[in-house]
Amino acid sequence: MQFNSSKSRLDQFVSNPNKALWTLTIPMFIGMSVQATYQIVDMIFIGMLGPNSITALAFNLPILFFAIGIIFGLGSGVTAIIAKFIGMKNKKKADNAAEHSILLGLCLGIIFTLVGWSYGKNLLVLLGTPFDILEEAYQYFIILVSGIIFMILGVFFRSILSGEGDTKFPMYVMAIGTIINIILDPILIFTFEMGISGAAAATIFSQIIVCLIFLYSFLIKKYPYITFDLKHFKFDKTILFSIFELGLPASFSMVLMSFGSGIFNKILVDFSPNIVSAYQIASRIDNLFFMPIISIVSAMVTLVGMFYGAKKINLVYHIIHYGLKQTIVISTIVGLIFYFYSIHIFPVFTNSKDIINYGVEYMKIAVFSYPFIAIGMTSSRVMQGLGYGMPMLFLTMMRVILISMPLSLYFIHINDKPHIYVWYSMVIASFITSLIAYPWMRINLLKRLNEFETKSIIK
Repeated sequence: MQFNSSKSRLDQFVSNPNKALWTLTIPMFIGMSVQATYQIVDMIFIGMLGPNSITALAFNLPILFFAIGIIFGLGSGVTAIIAKFIGMKNKKKADNAAEHSILLGLCLGIIFTLVGWSYGKNLLVLLGTPFDILEEAYQYFIILVSGIIFMILGVFFRSILSGEGDTKFPMYVMAIGTIINIILDPILIFTFEMGISGAAAATIFSQIIVCLIFLYSFLIKKYPYITFDLKHFKFDKTILFSIFELGLPASFSMVLMSFGSGIFNKILVDFSPNIVSAYQIASRIDNLFFMPIISIVSAMVTLVGMFYGAKKINLVYHIIHYGLKQTIVISTIVGLIFYFYSIHIFPVFTNSKDIINYGVEYMKIAVFSYPFIAIGMTSSRVMQGLGYGMPMLFLTMMRVILISMPLSLYFIHINDKPHIYVWYSMVIASFITSLIAYPWMRINLLKRLNEFETKSIIK
């Protein structure tokens, strides 16, 4: 893990962009895989407590996804800004952007904790949590929100490192946190008989360790290329505005997905709580598809940002087309695997035949949306790397709010169709969104090219 902190990775990435994509993607994918392993193990342990515990967790997930959406969205903005500054070979501004992000993370952590303490139970009721599991769901929520500041800081540290092109070190740190979490889960859930609260406590403790490792590496070891000098910190509203400009649309797009998950829960619970449980388990399995795609498109944000900052538009074009091909191929392969083997995957999470049947039914329909989701995600992340934040928000709003949700309500409440039409609505929405996302990305790419040509003529 030795690295010369006086030199950025820009020249290395420019010399071989294809290799650079995989250099960033593979460690990120391994780190996400390790974290997904924790989520799967976590779900298995909670599933041992019974169907009510899984449902209690299911009604927590929209709130958790809301917070994660804000955090990861702003984190992606931090990544794009730092990558651009490094491409411009402006280390001072890259350092300052990192300092702004950590202070922003501290503020967000305090706000989320105070809001969670004050309104947590009300939020669970608002999401339709059944009364008989409300207390169990709240026990999980209150522990998680009390330590959310450590989760936020961990995400922002990873975003800073991704911006400078380092995904390997965060992979190691995430692996350590995940191993701690997996070890603590059965001890706290069963040995100490904390139930679902034990799962939340294990998560927070592991995130504290992760945060401490990052702090040590930045402040004591000074391992990364990016460095902090908080004693001489100078507030720069332009940098903060840039983080918000690129990050908030991504945040709100994730919030919309969280909101959509909550609405779909409310629609599905009218049919059966078991369908809600199946949907939430399936969402965890969906993450196995999203992991390689998110890893690639996150790497593309870094590379597009660096190449754009360095004014190497030919490399921007190259990495976009190369990355898009990879996401389509991978999403198709994963979709085929899930289509034929989901019947063997769901019993790992639950022994309820109803939940298994509902889950398999979902997967055999949802996989048809995977290639279209890959196109939409790639296009929106490329636009973020180019400095356009709003398209991601609009595309998510279109897919979740303007298409899939109205279609679901139309099929269920007006045409009196069964719950399976919710799955059909999601596939239709993904297809239509991809038809808009790719051309939009091409248009914005041409705009950036014209801007460079205009500036060159003026000079």
